[in-house]
Amino acid sequence: MLTTLATLVAVSLTLQQGSGSGSGRGQGNSDTTVAVQQGARLDVNNFGGEIVVRTWNQNNVRVRASHSSRSRVEVSSSASTVMVRSEGRRGPPSIVDLEITVPTWMGMSLSGTYTDISVEGAGGVVTAESVQGDIEVSGGTGNINLKSVEGGVTLSKTRGRIEVNSVEGDIVITEAVGDITVETVDGDIILSKVDAANVEVNTVDGDITHDGTIKNGGSYRFATHDGDITVVIPPSAYVSGSLSTFDGEFDTSFAIDTVRAGRHRITFTVGRGSNPARMELETFDGDIQLRRPGEVEIEMPERGKGHGDWDRDHDFDFEFNFDLRHITQYATRYASQYAREYAPKYAKKYSADYTRTYRRSFKNAWRTH
Repeated sequence: MLTTLATLVAVSLTLQQGSGSGSGRGQGNSDTTVAVQQGARLDVNNFGGEIVVRTWNQNNVRVRASHSSRSRVEVSSSASTVMVRSEGRRGPPSIVDLEITVPTWMGMSLSGTYTDISVEGAGGVVTAESVQGDIEVSGGTGNINLKSVEGGVTLSKTRGRIEVNSVEGDIVITEAVGDITVETVDGDIILSKVDAANVEVNTVDGDITHDGTIKNGGSYRFATHDGDITVVIPPSAYVSGSLSTFDGEFDTSFAIDTVRAGRHRITFTVGRGSNPARMELETFDGDIQLRRPGEVEIEMPERGKGHGDWDRDHDFDFEFNFDLRHITQYATRYASQYAREYAPKYAKKYSADYTRTYRRSFKNAWRTH
């Protein structure tokens, strides 16, 4: 078996045609299991649909897929990697739902375009990336890197070096241990029950809440342009910090030492001791609050619906009702930050398929007029 795994083996999943609903298209369902060696990783890319990953105590990877006859799913394995790809038979693939079960120890890299990603019980490195979709991960150790352009991100019960990014979506991290870097443009950020010595949190339009340990010698920076900042300070913490707000108020539920360093800037000290934690709090249009444990009621943001509103009996026909004003605003605001990363990656892969699809669509629309 180990000798077989050392050689790349492509496993083409057999599609079982079923009676389609609505449009009459056939449905495909496939189920494939491959054996893996300790240390192998999972690599998944799905254009649209879901990626759901769960874990078990077997050294096997099981891939179950559900999709229309327009798509196919390919699984290939080697000694180091199990790769799962969704592909279209003609043009881009339709919606493909993947349910994958992997060994608990297995690291994974998951990506998609119109894709919701969910991971439960991971015990290794987790990288998850979606252009338009929510990401929810429970578990993971080592480097944890989660990114969605238009979607919320939730991370829990993890340990390692944590980096989470979104452009348009809320970010929630709970029960996490390790250094944390979080950034979103349009969304709230909540850190609850976290144990970190270094925390960097930034959002442009959203509130920030941090409820966790404050360690001596640690570094904590929270910044938002349009939103409130609430930080829970444990009674035993020794903090030396600064805060600034142009159009907001500063409020604390306990006594602190403060010195006004400018018209809109204050330096403060909480507690006594040596080697204080360094804290920076900055908002342009919002309030800053310091609270004791138990004084903050954290309201978790409502998760987005992802692609739950899509008609799952139909393929991607690109009949979207775009709001041009929204697109213009979105592109201007975010293009400079993300174009370099996403444009080369997805343009090469999908440009030919899109060109053919749009050409046909425009020709048909022109003929009807």
